[in-house]
Amino acid sequence: MTVTVKLFATFREGRFKEDRCSYPEQTTIAQIIEQLELPEEQLGAILLNSRHVEKDLVLHDGDTLSIFPLVGGG
Repeated sequence: MTVTVKLFATFREGRFKEDRCSYPEQTTIAQIIEQLELPEEQLGAILLNSRHVEKDLVLHDGDTLSIFPLVGGG
């Protein structure tokens, strides 16, 4: 299946902004996060097709996954 993965802010560093990737059926968001080596403690919002979701969700062909890091400031 093909999934569009979008990374934001610091998660783009050394990776990509947006990429269409092929994954096996039944791949979860957590598996993609692990494959991309995104630090769990820095995970912020996870959106699937513009809706907030949990990382244990199974992806489907044509999905768009957006992953944001935590944002800090003062």
